[in-house]
Amino acid sequence: MGEVFAGRYELVDPIGRGGAGAVWRAWDHRRRRYVAAKVLQQSDAHTLLRFVREQALRIEHPHVLAPASWAADDDQVLFTMDLVAGGSLAHVIGDYGPLPPRYVCTLLDQLLSGLATVHAEGVVHRDIKPANILMEATGTGRPHLRLSDFGISMRKGEPRLTETNYVVGTPGYFAPEQLLGAEPDFTADLYAVGLVALYLLHGTRPDSQALVEHFLTHGTPPAPASVPEPLWQVIAGLLQPDPQARFRTATGVRKALNAAVELLPGPAAGEEPIEIHDQLGPLPAGFGPEGPTARPAQDAPPLQDAPPPLQDATPATPPVPAAAPAPVPPVLPGPAPQAYQEPYRDQYQEQHPNPYQQPYRQPVPAPSETGSFHLTPPVAHPVPPFDPSAPYSPPHPYPAQHAQAPAPLPEMPLRTTPERRPGPPPKVAVPVLLLALVSLAVGFWALTRI
Repeated sequence: MGEVFAGRYELVDPIGRGGAGAVWRAWDHRRRRYVAAKVLQQSDAHTLLRFVREQALRIEHPHVLAPASWAADDDQVLFTMDLVAGGSLAHVIGDYGPLPPRYVCTLLDQLLSGLATVHAEGVVHRDIKPANILMEATGTGRPHLRLSDFGISMRKGEPRLTETNYVVGTPGYFAPEQLLGAEPDFTADLYAVGLVALYLLHGTRPDSQALVEHFLTHGTPPAPASVPEPLWQVIAGLLQPDPQARFRTATGVRKALNAAVELLPGPAAGEEPIEIHDQLGPLPAGFGPEGPTARPAQDAPPLQDAPPPLQDATPATPPVPAAAPAPVPPVLPGPAPQAYQEPYRDQYQEQHPNPYQQPYRQPVPAPSETGSFHLTPPVAHPVPPFDPSAPYSPPHPYPAQHAQAPAPLPEMPLRTTPERRPGPPPKVAVPVLLLALVSLAVGFWALTRI
């Protein structure tokens, strides 16, 4: 399985590389679909600022491929966008060479439609080139392009991240004013669209410097042999070196292009259809159309005591009836449980008699042979006969050997008068008494003054 980035995006395989980082095909575990993830290659200040600008761009348009989400993990950052599998315009030219004029007009109209939305947001792309124009894998059907890579784009009026004399973009697709360090403007993007149109019609990158010199020296050149005149008038209006003489808006270019298409000849007989096929290739092992696949269990232990295979449900011979089980004898009920009795009371009393306690009355015996009942009289302790001449001695609860005479109480002298408590010595009592008299006199005097 691939590396899971920020707990959500699982990197599958690299599908491209640019100046700021690599582009990966990734599986979004939250949205359950494949996306394109651009991972920054370096983390310096300029790259991070450009990343913040690019990921903050949210433009919803069928022909614009803007960032959809972003994530950060330690010292790495990435942002994701829709996965476009048809490659770029550079792949199309590499497979078919120069494209038919009507097919080029369809591509240009879609490109200008997306660019008009970008300009309406106040954003200048600044890097329009064939490698940044991606294609959906539509086969031989109607083509569908997406304008991508807003890494160096900026809004008009925002501070620039580069020096004034430093040119940012791809050589060969610069507008003349960009080479002079002018502020980015929408017309610079339109100039790059004209160069892309020549690339699609000729199959090779045009020489922008030679075109500028020809325009400045000889004016607008005639239409090349492979470009119809109505289409060339639109392209020439995009390639004017003076921004004031150039088309001002992408919407104005679309109107002129639609008028030129009506004047173009129809497709030639036997013209080869253009097929935009998948350029990404198959998914690596461990991934399927629905995302990562479950790994098969490896080194699974063999089953022990596996059951035998099932036999045919219809036996060849009738089954032998099983022998009847032997009858089980009934279980007879046992004796009823006895009533509760005090445990071992009588037995304990027999083994440990109590001489100071009268015995319990004997239980009623069974009837005699005559049919009558009788009670056993209780056993009494033997009492000695009374002797009137013997001295009287009260019974003592304890044996004689344990009897002891009580100890006499100590004699204490009786007090006839209470004991006098000593007071303080005169040396202390006299000063305290004098001080009390003085305090009383002062208080009395104070009361008379009120």
